Amino acid sequence: MSFSPASFEASSAAHPLVPYGWDDGWAAEFAPYVRQGLLPGRVVRVDRGQCDAVTADGVVRADTAFVTPHDPLRVICTGDWAAVDPVGGDPRFVREYLPRRTAFVRSTSSLRSEGQILAANVDHAIIAVSLAVELDLGRIERFLALGWESGALPLIVLTKADLVGDPAVLGHLVDDVRTAAPGVQVLAVSAATGEGVEVLSAVLSAGTSVLLGVSGAGKSTLANALLGDDVMDVQATREVDGKGRHTTTTRNLLAMPGGGVLIDTPGLRGVGLWDAETGVGQVFSEIEELAKRCRFHDCAHVSEPGCAVLGAVEDGSLSVRRLESYRKLLRENQRIIAKTDARLRGEIRREWKRKGAEGRAAMEAKRGGRSGRTR
Repeated sequence: MSFSPASFEASSAAHPLVPYGWDDGWAAEFAPYVRQGLLPGRVVRVDRGQCDAVTADGVVRADTAFVTPHDPLRVICTGDWAAVDPVGGDPRFVREYLPRRTAFVRSTSSLRSEGQILAANVDHAIIAVSLAVELDLGRIERFLALGWESGALPLIVLTKADLVGDPAVLGHLVDDVRTAAPGVQVLAVSAATGEGVEVLSAVLSAGTSVLLGVSGAGKSTLANALLGDDVMDVQATREVDGKGRHTTTTRNLLAMPGGGVLIDTPGLRGVGLWDAETGVGQVFSEIEELAKRCRFHDCAHVSEPGCAVLGAVEDGSLSVRRLESYRKLLRENQRIIAKTDARLRGEIRREWKRKGAEGRAAMEAKRGGRSGRTR
């Protein structure tokens, strides 16, 4: 089924890409590319130098040479809406992609202070946490900070709930996570028994969701339960530490039978913050509110008199763990911002030097040309 430029905007509601998130807003953004004869496509997978995109005519393989800039945050990503060459080109290229509504970004584990985009145009950031191992509330807060910063709505899914035999214990675990995630929905699910899967599927039925978590969190099993098929390979989890074997190696976007689309990601060994000050503030909203009542506007909440945050710790309404986690994430975020700014300043200086060298070379060549004519 193909659409002509003339009928494109009027027919956007009936477009075959609607199950993949297409709407009137994307249709309006894409209108200039329709006039160029390009096709809209949702990127479902990215490989080196190429990507798969689902279009009105099916899934196409396209070269990404035109959308692979030096900046790693601007490379095309799973979830992007792409402008793809029409049928006939060999190879076919992605010529451009639409401005992103949201983007989930983490810092890389390298020393280059670069960000890595994991998923684009996401409505829900599902943070999968296994109940087969001891809860790490600090890690959950870290994922939440990135989730809020992305512009998506975070959602915590406690997987493998069937392994917790006592309902009272399960209730306490859910409550513990809720204290670390104010304003965030927390669901306990079991892909093995189906507990909670139907509720989760209903929540995710409208929009795009990205499934995040460390290896062994049960993401692939949960993805299969939501997709209604064994789409993702699942391997046994190590009993020693609950870690999986990284069965998902790429980010894939798939349509769910009940509506909505799901992006599954590989298990993340490290989740570094990337310019996530707003996200950190959202995760620790109660501390941010307390800070407004401190005597000094620049209170560091360490030993200052009249500190409302320390007062809450003293009266037991704020846990020491929460405050320490808040401080840790803020320090980390400040470090990555400082390193990034230093890197950008270095790149600008190198660019100035390069342009200066080119300018001097051009002037010398020009002078040499004049002197040659004089002789």
